[in-house]
Amino acid sequence: MENKTDFGRYIRALACFIVLVALDLLTKTRAAETLPERPIVLIKGVFELRYLENRGAAFGLLQNQRTFFLILTSIFILVMIWVFTRIPAEKKYLPLRILTVVVSAGAFGNFYDRLTLTYVRDFLYFSLINFPIFNVADIYVTCSAFAFFILIVFYYKEEDLSFFRL
Repeated sequence: MENKTDFGRYIRALACFIVLVALDLLTKTRAAETLPERPIVLIKGVFELRYLENRGAAFGLLQNQRTFFLILTSIFILVMIWVFTRIPAEKKYLPLRILTVVVSAGAFGNFYDRLTLTYVRDFLYFSLINFPIFNVADIYVTCSAFAFFILIVFYYKEEDLSFFRL
């Protein structure tokens, strides 16, 4: 029975991954179709939709290092798959399983852009603080990483995470 449960858990994770990646790619495609000619101000002086083709990482770092990002992201996604398979099926570990799927979907969304377009499509801009333009995949990665940190530091105890030991 355990194998059926594991199989169902993997299928649900894969389905969620696909939905999250599809949502990211759909928003990027829509932004690329509608925003290049004219940004859309949603809250004047605070938030707008503004299209940008980013050939680097966050804050424009490491411009034109596509191969580096493709390799790094491939390794990251493989590690996340390994992590997901190691997380126990117990209910208390559900947040870790969910976050693993979400962070992987974010990484893959930007990976897909770099692989197929050679750049990442960004379009969300907080003009109030002049924050770098970002996208939905970036939100997945950032929020998941933050939540991972909070869970690991404040919720799980060292013995709860013993399944990560090789």
